Amino acid sequence: MRLSGRLNATIEILTDFDRRRVPLKTAMADWARGNRYAGAKDRAWISGLCLDVLRKRNSLGAAMGDDSPRALALGAMRFLWRLPVEELGEVAAEEPHGAGALSDDERMCLSVEVPAEEGGAPHIAGDFPEWLTPHIARAFGDEAAAILSAFAVRADVDMRLNTLKTEPEKALKALKTVKGEAIPILMTAARIVAPDPSERAPAVTIIPAYNKGWLEVQDLGSQIAAAAAGAVKGAQVLDYCAGGGGKTLALAALMENTGQLYAYDSDARRLKPLFHRAKRAGVRNLQVRSPAGGEGLDELEGKMDVVFIDAPCTGAGTWRRRPDTKWRLTETQLARRLDEQDKVLGEAAQFCKPGGRLVWVTCSFLKEENEDRIGAFLADHSDFSMSSVIEQITASGILTEQGREALASCAIPDGALRLTPDKIRADGFYVAVLTRR
Repeated sequence: MRLSGRLNATIEILTDFDRRRVPLKTAMADWARGNRYAGAKDRAWISGLCLDVLRKRNSLGAAMGDDSPRALALGAMRFLWRLPVEELGEVAAEEPHGAGALSDDERMCLSVEVPAEEGGAPHIAGDFPEWLTPHIARAFGDEAAAILSAFAVRADVDMRLNTLKTEPEKALKALKTVKGEAIPILMTAARIVAPDPSERAPAVTIIPAYNKGWLEVQDLGSQIAAAAAGAVKGAQVLDYCAGGGGKTLALAALMENTGQLYAYDSDARRLKPLFHRAKRAGVRNLQVRSPAGGEGLDELEGKMDVVFIDAPCTGAGTWRRRPDTKWRLTETQLARRLDEQDKVLGEAAQFCKPGGRLVWVTCSFLKEENEDRIGAFLADHSDFSMSSVIEQITASGILTEQGREALASCAIPDGALRLTPDKIRADGFYVAVLTRR
């Protein structure tokens, strides 16, 4: 496809996204089915531009004086992808596939550099839905716009080096071909820095090291959250909301294939990828308990050393990687998540033995999904109390001294952690550890 066709396709997909409020990947797939001439490189380019538009939707709209899909796509091409105005004008006007010649107003807006606006509305500077302003202000106060702007950029490709299959040094050596480097926070973490918006990230999943099970693609924040399980070698561990198993595999590596790891999810369909992933990763101490097979957890009640809860949430912390979700989130959905979280927390707690640990994790920075849920739980469960998350991560054995200093900046007074990309270039996570007396 020519550049004019790619730009026009981006506008069509964003228009469909706004109209139907479906996930971007759904709108993208529907467009691709009707335009089979588009190759893999075309689809990757179009998807990349759509995602960049949605990362900075409000600030691009303010710069263009127009928040229509056309204005946003043009603005992203100019201000994020740095296409010169004259070239952009030629692309837009090209027949027969161009989006149409630039108007005088568009050309004027595109011809200026966009300075960082001082004192502007936080939801514009931070690129988040305006209705979330009080919720985000509650979490971050006057720093809301600055912190949220870090959620509006492309994310790095983070990886966990799988110690069940190889030594971290050997895995890092294999990652040199895709410019992978160690992250000095965890001994088993690596990263490929996010490329320029107009470039594609290296394909990690096709290198031999990945297919040998030496590494897993996993955000640094997710790895830190898994390490909050602490010293788990030889322990009995329940991953209560295991889903596709990213944190399950990280827990297995921390356990060094000792003890017993149980993976459960109320939706059996989410567990499907875990079987293959566990085999590739060399996990041997895992039992998958699937509701589809009638496999319950009754005999585990009160027996677990660690109950790990990767709770259902809004996913606000993943906006760098999934920016479409912030524009689809509603107040009704948030309220529904809070009810689900209270239910999950209450159910999971019964499996924690006296002296055991309950690890609560969300990929969200909203206090409503975190401190409020933990506070409500502790008010009804006096046999649980907060513990220091950093101390538990230290006990896992994979936290570096530099990592301990970095996580100290993410600690909150009650011992929990709130991870944000402005501090450690990770997705947004909240992690709390509760100990049962």
